[in-house]
Amino acid sequence: MKDKIILMIKGFFIGVANVIPGVSGGTLAITMGIYEQLIKAVSHFFSDLKENIKLVISVGLGAGLAILLMSKIIGYSLEHYPIPTTIFFIELILGGMPVIFKKVKNHYKSIPNLLIFLITFIIVISLSFLDSGDRVVNFNNLNIIGYIILFLVGMISAATMVIPGISGSFILMLLGYYKPIIDTISDLTNFDNLVNNILILFPFGMGILIGIVLISKIIEYLLKKHEIKTYCAIIGIVLASIILIFKPLLSLPYDFIQIVISLILGIIGYFIAYKLGDE
Repeated sequence: MKDKIILMIKGFFIGVANVIPGVSGGTLAITMGIYEQLIKAVSHFFSDLKENIKLVISVGLGAGLAILLMSKIIGYSLEHYPIPTTIFFIELILGGMPVIFKKVKNHYKSIPNLLIFLITFIIVISLSFLDSGDRVVNFNNLNIIGYIILFLVGMISAATMVIPGISGSFILMLLGYYKPIIDTISDLTNFDNLVNNILILFPFGMGILIGIVLISKIIEYLLKKHEIKTYCAIIGIVLASIILIFKPLLSLPYDFIQIVISLILGIIGYFIAYKLGDE
């Protein structure tokens, strides 16, 4: 029972992370110490069905509860108290970093591992210089090519879910699919367009499901055959994502009270992640 509760708590924070723009649920999964477990569970779901179901349901319930209960609260906090809220989540990430550093130990000093770290760090940082643009895809009169592209976009979305440090919403915005997909999901309650909406979301959803399994298998292979190098890449991605999350705060006004609250919340966030990462 204790294990399930801890998994739900970890899932809860992963779910909250998915609500924060620019914050990756995969990053929190790593710092909470359950990333490899989730990857293995997805890659070999039927090999240890009972344990995998327990893991996925426990984490999924926590994440689902967080999204349902915290979406409005997080939205309000980000709008009215962006600095303390963002600092809390940055420290949630930093609190789990000791767990990741233990994976590489002294191997990060080698030149190949340092290069991998720098390359992934630079790639993620460079995403901040990309313009999301105003391109929006139109789902009216989709042909077979359009449905195939939807499937591929779903696979790309799956990659952002599995790979830490990459914002799925940002990638979909770059591709012009974010607003149309969100609008289609919102319109599901309009039964006049139900069939059309299902036809749009089905290939996208299948792309996500298949993509998650395929990418999980690739990452599992990398962790098994090239664990140190993979974790060096992950560290680069996570540290770069922290910078990208912090960057917007530099242009915001702040006062002494906000600094104090940010420090308190930061300490709380770091402590939560540090303790959960050890569980």
